[in-house]
Amino acid sequence: MKEQRPVTDWLPITRKEVEMRGWDELDVVIISGDAYVDHPAFGSAVIGRIIEEEGFRVAIVPQPNWQDDLRDFKKMGKPRLFFGVTSGCMDPMVNHYTAGKRKRSTDAYTPGGQAGFRPDYATSVYTKILKDLYPDTPVIIGGIEASLRRVTHYDYWSDRLFPSVLKDSGADLLVYGMGENPLREILRLLDRGVPFSSLNTIKQTAYLQDGKESLVVNKNWESLHLNSHEKCQRDKVAFASNFKHIEQESNKVNARRLLQKVGDQLLVVNPPYPPMSEQEIDRSFDLPYTRIPHPKYNKRGSIPAYEMIRFSVNMHRGCFGGCSFCTISAHQGKFIASRSEESILKEVDQVAEMSDFKGYISDLGGPSANMYRMKGKVQSICDRCVSPSCIHPVVCSNLDTSHKPMTELYRKVDSHPKVKKAFVGSGIRYDLLVDEYNKGGGDSMDEYLEQVVCRHISGRLKVAPEHTSDNTLKVMRKPSFKHFHAFKKKYDHFNQKHGLDQPLIPYFISSHPGCQEEDMANLAAETKDMGFRLEQVQDFTPTPMTVATIIYYTGVHPYTLKPVYTARSKREKKNQHLFFFCYKPENWSVIRSKLKAIGREDLVDKLLGDKKRKQKQDILRDKRSRRKKAYRRKKRK
Repeated sequence: MKEQRPVTDWLPITRKEVEMRGWDELDVVIISGDAYVDHPAFGSAVIGRIIEEEGFRVAIVPQPNWQDDLRDFKKMGKPRLFFGVTSGCMDPMVNHYTAGKRKRSTDAYTPGGQAGFRPDYATSVYTKILKDLYPDTPVIIGGIEASLRRVTHYDYWSDRLFPSVLKDSGADLLVYGMGENPLREILRLLDRGVPFSSLNTIKQTAYLQDGKESLVVNKNWESLHLNSHEKCQRDKVAFASNFKHIEQESNKVNARRLLQKVGDQLLVVNPPYPPMSEQEIDRSFDLPYTRIPHPKYNKRGSIPAYEMIRFSVNMHRGCFGGCSFCTISAHQGKFIASRSEESILKEVDQVAEMSDFKGYISDLGGPSANMYRMKGKVQSICDRCVSPSCIHPVVCSNLDTSHKPMTELYRKVDSHPKVKKAFVGSGIRYDLLVDEYNKGGGDSMDEYLEQVVCRHISGRLKVAPEHTSDNTLKVMRKPSFKHFHAFKKKYDHFNQKHGLDQPLIPYFISSHPGCQEEDMANLAAETKDMGFRLEQVQDFTPTPMTVATIIYYTGVHPYTLKPVYTARSKREKKNQHLFFFCYKPENWSVIRSKLKAIGREDLVDKLLGDKKRKQKQDILRDKRSRRKKAYRRKKRK
């Protein structure tokens, strides 16, 4: 049953809704590549609600048509302060294309899951349109696409280097990362009459200026010059060497300002804000969201991304794992920003009051579910740290990895009178629950895992070892696979102890930098020995702002500048991916020939030896089935 609420409970998305509020002018207009879902998991809703809370008049134009007469871009008129542009919760190219560069047929952030409601490179497309229509109105870009494309970056889908999205789009200012704090500062300065052109000292923003202009002096910031965009185009190693500095400065408490020449302009990336305090993140999550899509979409079908999270609760942001293929730390940061128990339990109350809530919270987690409240024991040590990961190659001795706060919070949610089950659906870092790896976790690890096994698994638990090869895992910044064996043993123990049968579902990646075909063959053999038939598997997709993507494009590791093998061609990638499906008869001949080619005939029988018998059995079974059907048809006649 749909909740019946007045349309004014949402931020306005039509001119009529603006007029219903008695407004004849807007302060800010947000252009978004996603449908408007008024929920804290959707960036345009968060930004809109913050602008509203700061006392400004704001409207959202979700998924405007960029291919007609551009009426969607004109309907709200010219805002008094600026346009805000976001492509949505996903980079449009990841949203549109598979790892094999095939066009996807659906879009999870559109009603009915329909594809085609946003352009490729949406941030640039939207901004160029606005700049043509309203050349004198500032445009601020933000969101995942802008954040991860803020400096020279490799674009997998066009197979070339792009300059900062500021250059391609023509935007006036870029807000990277989680943008609440810089946005509030921007709004307050503009409200005080500070010219937009003077907004060049705000943390966590980036802008382009004339290369001949003097740089704004800030005595608290040191500056670091990166290799220019043009040098990166000429020299892949120069591009790779940039990334070490970009990653380190993105995750430092006291970071330097980054400078990069782009043609006759200078890109300036100001240092990030410190991690959000508990009070700041609570304030963001406690805004008056309706938690449901705008009623405009009621007849267009459900929004898949919303259906996944409608009964979920996010407890924290950030991830200190630093995985080479992941963009979470590049966007949200490696330091964990945790909500208060009070704020989380308040949201649980809101979910429980939803008209179609049946008692099941789909996810009580975060980017990595079991990092809530984890932080450095001595902050001054964290202040000096430049490591991209707090748990690789070993767990930092200064990191408090107690799982006690999570276990206690889960139990409080469990005791809610309207909650039957609260599942942990987001990824759990299994290595933080292994005694041999996380030596500082103490008894809290087993207590947490037992609680999860008994109360918070929806049939099976998904975890991400990603690979079995130590060499590949080292490039991934993931622990040795031996720790997954230890985790599985502990997980199975708790299931048996409580008489439960909840399979463990591991995630794996093929074609990741550092992975050879032989590594994939060993992966197939080892996981088969463990009794897994692999389901959650994917081919590596290079996305901007990751170590793995730098290696994929340049062939060298950005921290060592030494060569790292990477499968690049379609054939190489397909050959690696095939090993995930060694149980499929159509792959046997190819896998057999590949094993012989790499000198691993010893694995042929291990992977395929029992297949011929099974195939014969299947053929005989099919023949018997056909004979029975023929006999029944004959008998009926």
